[in-house]
Amino acid sequence: MHTTSRRNFLVLSGLAALAAGCGTASGNGGPRNTNVLRYQGSSGQVTPPELAASLGHLEDLKLEWVGDTISGPQDIRSAASGQTDFGGAFNGAVVKLAARQASVKAVISYYGSDKDAYSGFYVAEKSDIRAARDLIGKKVGMNTLGAHHEAMLDIYLKKHGLTRTEAAKVDRIVIPPVNTEQALRRSQIDVAVLGGILRDKALETGGVRKLFSDFDLRGSFSAGTYLLTDRFIEQNPQTVRTFVTGVAKALEWSRSTPREEVVARMTEIVAKRKRNESPAALKYWRSYGVAGTGGRIDPKELSVWADWLTERGDIRQGQVKVSALYTNEFNGFRAGQGS
Repeated sequence: MHTTSRRNFLVLSGLAALAAGCGTASGNGGPRNTNVLRYQGSSGQVTPPELAASLGHLEDLKLEWVGDTISGPQDIRSAASGQTDFGGAFNGAVVKLAARQASVKAVISYYGSDKDAYSGFYVAEKSDIRAARDLIGKKVGMNTLGAHHEAMLDIYLKKHGLTRTEAAKVDRIVIPPVNTEQALRRSQIDVAVLGGILRDKALETGGVRKLFSDFDLRGSFSAGTYLLTDRFIEQNPQTVRTFVTGVAKALEWSRSTPREEVVARMTEIVAKRKRNESPAALKYWRSYGVAGTGGRIDPKELSVWADWLTERGDIRQGQVKVSALYTNEFNGFRAGQGS
């Protein structure tokens, strides 16, 4: 989709959603207002909802792709404004959106960090950077500011004794992920944040060394959630239950199924949707990194970022009530249940 036509489509589909009012029956029983969920995807990747749809876990609920998202914050803004029906982002971005009085609620975790899925902070093999204090005056390249990677950098610096004044002297540079490794090798930056296929390809090439990773800092944790508007949840409770439970089942299927089988399924999904994209990156897939069983949300996964944003001065103390930001009510998956 071209940018202009995609933007027009989002606006028109948002208006159409407001005008819709007929209901359908759910396979689980009970009325709901829609059996179609509009969303944004990611080129060459398979999201948990797309996997859930392929596995049949969404029952008669259909996903309607309206384009690819450019970032998590953009994705949840689209959901909050009604241009899409759900969006996902780093939990800190979810907290910031709620702080702006957006009536939204997180319903399930969809990505995180574990021993297989993590973002690392890498330096050149021969770099003199060995510790946190060595980063003062250095450039760190990451995909965006005020989100997951900058939060991890701040946590790392604070953990190793740097004051806020010292930490502010570490230069944070926004670089498109596909250009980050190249910028490091050309000495345009001193540290590169790399994850997934970009991390694995850099390690295959050699000449880079890990300084630390988010998994090193915090162990396994869920880092991002899907959210919907309060209005949508109120009007479509059974749709939300079907969606959340289906995604939960897909997450657990990906966790319990041999990796080769998961990658084969994802490759098939990409081929069938015909979006003029390459499935090459899928061979590097290892895990969604979600910590909680079935993607259930732990309040600490939101409060840690509320605290970080408060410390940064991005939100006021007590401005956001974490307990009001999320719900596990619609997650029907339970431990031991077949996925």
